[in-house]
Amino acid sequence: MPKERGQKVVATNRRARHDYLIEDTFEAGLVLTGTEVKSLRLGRASLVDGYGFVDGGEAWLDAVHIPEYADGTWNNHAPRRKRKLLLHKAQILKIESKVKQGGYTIVPLSIYFNDGRAKVEIAVAKGKREYDKRQALRERQDKREAERAMSNRNHLGE
Repeated sequence: MPKERGQKVVATNRRARHDYLIEDTFEAGLVLTGTEVKSLRLGRASLVDGYGFVDGGEAWLDAVHIPEYADGTWNNHAPRRKRKLLLHKAQILKIESKVKQGGYTIVPLSIYFNDGRAKVEIAVAKGKREYDKRQALRERQDKREAERAMSNRNHLGE
């Protein structure tokens, strides 16, 4: 069987970039069981409620929903179990110091396959306040209107 090449995105957490101010991002491997991998290969996962934490020098990802594999048997996995993240010790220490500093959390941004291996992109993020979210939406809307006006002007030849 030929080895997979490239990157295949399984799930993204679009809400995270809206709700959090992203400080650092890391690529981490995931410790998964066989039925979890098969379910991910079918493109089934949800990162909406997911979060990460550091416990005893190990990084963990919790509340990420990977549904049970339909053709699995009695040894199917639990959909919302804790999953260990594979990171270098220096990365774990850096993440842990930021989280202990206060106001920071670990948020999963996306799950994907990179050359056949399951990876998760996690971010150390700080929660946005309501007015920050409104301001970001307003800036995006203003930028879109300015681009539309420039495009109309270029098309009319003025």
